[in-house]
This record gives sequence, structure tokens and C-alpha cells, in this order.
Amino acid sequence: MNNQTEWHLADPYVYGLLKEQIGIKIGIQTTRGSIVGKLTAAHPDHIVVEMGGTPFYIRTDQIIWFYPAK
Repeated sequence: MNNQTEWHLADPYVYGLLKEQIGIKIGIQTTRGSIVGKLTAAHPDHIVVEMGGTPFYIRTDQIIWFYPAK
């Protein structure tokens, strides 16, 4: 029995676009609601958005859409 888990990047284009937005304020709609804050990190499986001094860790597969906010 093989216990190794294979991991793959679900949406490389979204990941690439999010990496370009690091350091700016973005709005994100997720399956649980929306959040607006500064994108501080983008990883293949999650992003970090800072809002009010608190980091929020959002799984990339939960993102419906995002946009640069003003």
C-alpha cells in the first residue's frame, strides 16, 4: 500500500496573477464571503491577506474571483 499523497497546482494561472498582486490592496470573493485587504503572500495552495493588522490565510481553491481594490 502506497501512503504517498500526490500534490498538484489546481490553477496555475490564478496563482501567477496573484503573485503579481503582492503588496497591493485587493478584494477577494471566496466560497465563504468576501475580504478586502493587502495581499502579503501568494503560495500555490493559499494566500495571505492582511486586514486591520490581522493576517487571513485563504486557500486558493476557495477563491471565486479577485480584483485590485482602491
